Amino acid sequence: MSQQKLFNVAVVGATGAVGEQIIRLLEERNFPIKELKLLASGRSAGKKVTFKGREVTIEEAKPESFAGVEI
Repeated sequence: MSQQKLFNVAVVGATGAVGEQIIRLLEERNFPIKELKLLASGRSAGKKVTFKGREVTIEEAKPESFAGVEI
C-alpha cells in the first residue's frame, strides 16, 4: 500500500470570496494537506477559520509566510 504525499499549502486572500471557495474545495475534495497556511491582510490576521474540524488562525501575508510552502 503506497502512502499518499502530503503538501504544505498556503491560501492567499483566505478571507475573500475566492479564498473561501478554495478552502471549501480543498476540504470537500480531501486534498492531501500536511500543513495549511491561511494568509490575508493585516486586518484579517488573527481571525480563525474551521478546516476539517479544526481551527486555523489566519496570518498576515508577508514574503516570509511562504517558507516551506509547496502549493
